[in-house]
Amino acid sequence: MGSTVKVIELVGNSSESWEDAAQNALNDADETLENITGIEVESQTAEIDGGQIDQYRTTLHVAFELQR
Repeated sequence: MGSTVKVIELVGNSSESWEDAAQNALNDADETLENITGIEVESQTAEIDGGQIDQYRTTLHVAFELQR
């Protein structure tokens, strides 16, 4: 029997980089979800303060297999 995969959207934040923001979101997901099979980076945005990037944001689609 084939497996069913659910996809959720998460937004990670970081003051360092978009990659760090993505990893932060994945780390949080990994603490609460089982059987994560992949991610897709949907978008990368940032908050600006004083002409400089203050917060990096990465929106991820996280896929995981549903348990039966």
